[in-house]
Amino acid sequence: MVKLVLFNKPHGVLCQFRDSDGRSTLADFIDIPGVYAAGRLDRDSEGLLLLTDDGKLQNRITAPAKKTWKRYLVQVDGDISDDAVARLRSGVTLKDGKTRSAMVDKIDEPESLWPRDPPIRVRKNIPTSWIEISIREGKNRQIRRMTAAVGFPTLRLIRVQIGEWELGDLQPGKFSIETRGKR
Repeated sequence: MVKLVLFNKPHGVLCQFRDSDGRSTLADFIDIPGVYAAGRLDRDSEGLLLLTDDGKLQNRITAPAKKTWKRYLVQVDGDISDDAVARLRSGVTLKDGKTRSAMVDKIDEPESLWPRDPPIRVRKNIPTSWIEISIREGKNRQIRRMTAAVGFPTLRLIRVQIGEWELGDLQPGKFSIETRGKR
């Protein structure tokens, strides 16, 4: 049987099982032998991380050629403009090239989110706003760089879906296990 672990990675946790600098890692939350992260999520990002013991499934999830959709809720600094949303949709030119087109919508602040620890910085005179963004690629810190490139830096980034798998109501630091047919 193939194991697939759906984990809600808290802010500040590295997507690896060991760290020589003593930072929080997956080992602080998951004690399941033989599973490895299928993809990455930055230390300062939160949300869905998939781990599996099956190399073929890991490849299906992470291979750039597969173009697996990943959906995020993103809190940005400032009241994001329609023009910025349109630019994100059509692709943004970054130092390492232009991003693919993305699905982007401005949304209300999600009601069911947990508080972040530590909280984001708040500035009295500058509002924040939220977008939902789905991308099919995974350049290093891509969404953070995309929102900064259109003038609205990311304050909080939460991945809520990878392909067919959704975070649902899984709380930070918790995981669920799916088992799938034979290898």
